[in-house]
Amino acid sequence: MAYIPRLKQEYRDRVVPALKEEFGYKNIMQVPKLEKIVVSRGVGAAVADKKLIDHAVDELTKITGQKAVSTISKKDVASFKLRKGMPIGAKVTLRGERMYEFLDRLVTSALPRVRDFQGINATGFDGRGNYNLGVTEQIIFPEIDIDKIHRISGMDITFVTSAATDKEAKSLLSELGLPFKKN
Repeated sequence: MAYIPRLKQEYRDRVVPALKEEFGYKNIMQVPKLEKIVVSRGVGAAVADKKLIDHAVDELTKITGQKAVSTISKKDVASFKLRKGMPIGAKVTLRGERMYEFLDRLVTSALPRVRDFQGINATGFDGRGNYNLGVTEQIIFPEIDIDKIHRISGMDITFVTSAATDKEAKSLLSELGLPFKKN
């Protein structure tokens, strides 16, 4: 029997029927699903020190379990001493099994390690059913050894869903376990 991540199985067994009932979908193919998670990190100081990009790529690779790629600047910005084509950040796009595994680790072990955690803001929706979450420190992930990091920096996590509205996307992400703040 093939391995199925815990959250993927939970999505099939519990989340799909709950969302189908809540929004009155006629077909289970109408139920929104999580399509991908993009974890990205800008490294502004990389203009001066190229090694910082390598450290960012290594840390994102450890956190997500998938090889990260460096992102390249698209234009010159003289005030930042930035040239077109310089590496300026790192990102990973997770789909399928790795996406569910990362989401499981984020919800069960990383977010509870945030100091004074009250839940995540529900204001990060973009109007098309996608959600953006900012993490201020990479050390909340258990894969990162605090003694081996070079500097504490944050990252952005984007959840791309097939939902048409923010309300549907919020219900989907809540059912998958994201701890939104109560209003």
